[in-house]
Amino acid sequence: MISNESLHSPACNRSNSQSSVDSASMEDFWREIESIKENSMGGQEEQMPAEVKPVDEGELEAEWLQDVGLSTLISGDEEEDGKALLSTLTRTQAAAVKKRYNTYTQTMRKKNKQSVRDVRDVFGVSDSPSILETIPDIPVHSNGSASPGRPVQNSVSDDDYLEKNIPPDTEELSFEVSYSEMVTVAPKRNKFKKSDFKKEDYVLTKFIVQKTRFGLTEAGDLSAEDMKKIRHLSLIELTAFFDAFGIPLKRNKTEKVKGRDNGIFGVSLTVLLDNDRKKDPGVKVPLVLQKFFEKVEESGLESEGIFRLSGCTAKVKQYREELDAKFNADKFKWDKMCHREAAVMLKAFFRELPTSLFPVEYIPAFITLMERGPHIKVQFQALHLMVMALPDANRDTAQALMTFFNKVIANESKNRMSMWNISTVMAPNLFFSRSKHSDYEELLLANTAAHIIRLMLKYQKILWKVPSFLITQVRRMNEATMLLKKQLPSVKKLLRRKTIEREVASPKISKVLQKSPSARRMSDVPEGVIRVHAPLLSKVSMAIQLNSQTKAKDILAKFQYENSHGSSECIKIQNQRLYEIGGNIGQHCLDLDAYILDVYHVNPHAEWVIKPQSSF
Repeated sequence: MISNESLHSPACNRSNSQSSVDSASMEDFWREIESIKENSMGGQEEQMPAEVKPVDEGELEAEWLQDVGLSTLISGDEEEDGKALLSTLTRTQAAAVKKRYNTYTQTMRKKNKQSVRDVRDVFGVSDSPSILETIPDIPVHSNGSASPGRPVQNSVSDDDYLEKNIPPDTEELSFEVSYSEMVTVAPKRNKFKKSDFKKEDYVLTKFIVQKTRFGLTEAGDLSAEDMKKIRHLSLIELTAFFDAFGIPLKRNKTEKVKGRDNGIFGVSLTVLLDNDRKKDPGVKVPLVLQKFFEKVEESGLESEGIFRLSGCTAKVKQYREELDAKFNADKFKWDKMCHREAAVMLKAFFRELPTSLFPVEYIPAFITLMERGPHIKVQFQALHLMVMALPDANRDTAQALMTFFNKVIANESKNRMSMWNISTVMAPNLFFSRSKHSDYEELLLANTAAHIIRLMLKYQKILWKVPSFLITQVRRMNEATMLLKKQLPSVKKLLRRKTIEREVASPKISKVLQKSPSARRMSDVPEGVIRVHAPLLSKVSMAIQLNSQTKAKDILAKFQYENSHGSSECIKIQNQRLYEIGGNIGQHCLDLDAYILDVYHVNPHAEWVIKPQSSF
C-alpha cells in the first residue's frame, strides 16, 4: 500500500467518497512516512520484490483456487478434501467458486492448454444458466440444522450475551448465518444503512455477540487442521461477500520478496517462529516481538507520543545490528534498551517483513465498499472474514499486536495516543506495498488502511472469534471426508452432485448418526452420558450424566470438587478446559458456557478431555 513516492501530504480535492477524510487528519500518517524515508536513506536497504511478470485472469483465479484448498479442480486429481469442501458450500459460496473456475477454464481453453472439466461436471448440475438457481437458499446454523427460517434452538437470553446490560445504542451481531447469504437478502429489508466516515473513535458502533448454547470459539480453540479449513472457507466466504455487493475482490500476483534466513529484521514470521519453537514449542507470536511489547509496557505506556517518536538513530541502528546477531543465542542485553527504541524497532519489525502483515491487495475492495457507505456492521463482517483467512502466524501476531495497542490506548490521557493516532501511525507499517501509486490513490489507501486498523482495535475482543457457521461447515467437511474414505458409492455420488440432494438428505442422515445405537461407537457409556478424562488430575476419569442445563464449567467444577475432596489444599484447575476431540472435529476447546448436551448431539462420537488451555 505505502510506497516511497509518498513523501508529502498530497494536495488533492476532497472526494465524494465516504472513505475520504481531510488530509489534515492524517498528519501522523505523513509524519510516519517522512520518518520511514529518512531511516531508509540512512543506509537501511529496502527489500525489493522479484520481477513480476504480467499475469492474466486465469492465472490469478488458479492461484485463488489453490489458496482456498481447491487445487484439485486444476490438477484433476481425485482427493477427498476437495470434494468434501465443495459439498459443504452455501449457495453464495458455490456461486463464487463457480465464477472463478469458469474464468480459469475459459482462459485455459483460449490458450489451448490442457483440457479442463466443465464447471457443471464439478458441481454436478444440469445445463442451467446459473448455479444460483440450482442450490437452495438455506442458511447454515451452528447446531447443524439446515431448516430454513428457523432460529438456533434454545438460544440463550440476554443475560448470556458476550456483553451484558445491553444499552440502546448497541447493535447485535450474529455468527450463525453466512454473511454473504445475509447480504443477498439485506437490500430487500433495507437492513444496512449508510454511515459517514468519521475519524472520531466514539462514533464506532458498539456490537454485542449473542452467545448461543454452543458458546463462542476463539481461533486458538480449534486444531491446526480445522483452522486450515476455516481459512479456506473464510476466503471463499469473503469473495462471495464482496460478490454479493458487486465488488470484485481482485488480487494482483503476489509480490515475491525473498526474506532473510536468519536474524530478526526482514525475516518472515514463519521462519522466526520455527526458530523460537526450538526454545518454546508452544509459542505463537515471535519472541522478539513479545520483548518489544514488554519494554514498552515497563515504562512507556504513559510516555507522550510513544509511537510518534523516532528515537535516537544511532542507538536504534546499534540495537538492530545486535538483535540480528545475538537474539537467537539469548545474548542480547535488553536492560540497556529504553521504551522509545523498542517502539521504533517494533514498527520497523513489521515494515521490513518480506510480506505485509495484512493483505494489502484487498484494500481496493474495502475502499469500494466504504465508498458505497454501508453500515459499520458490513465493514466489520468483511474484516472478520479477512482476519479468519489470515495464515496462522499473521492472525496470532495481529491479535497480540491489537491487544498490546489497546493497552497503549488505555493510557491516552497521558500518552496522547488515541485509537485514530495509533491507526494512522501504524498504517504504513502494517499495510505496505512496493508498487507505485499516485498521490490521490495513496491518500485513499492510507485512509482505508488506518480505518481498518481502527476497526481491529475497536472490535479486537470479537474479531478473533470464529463464526459458528464456519465451524458447522468444518464439521460437515470432516463428516464428508470420513464417508468418502469409506468408498461408499452412494455417498460419493451424493457429494458429487453436491446440491439439492445433500441439503434435503443431511437432516435425516444427521438424525440417524445421532440416534441410532448402531451408528454410535461401541461403548459401555449409555445414551446421554459422557465419560470425561482428566489425565493431569488425580481423579482421571468420570462418567457425567448430561441434562439440558449441563455446561462445560459445571463439569470442570465437579472435577475440581472431586479432586480437592478430603484434601487440605484446594487443587486449582482454572487453566483447565473441557475439549471435544474426534468425531466430526479435530479438537475444540469448549466455551465455559457451552451446553454440553447440545454439543454431544452435534458430535456424538467425540471424546471428552480436560486439559490445560493453550495460550500465546
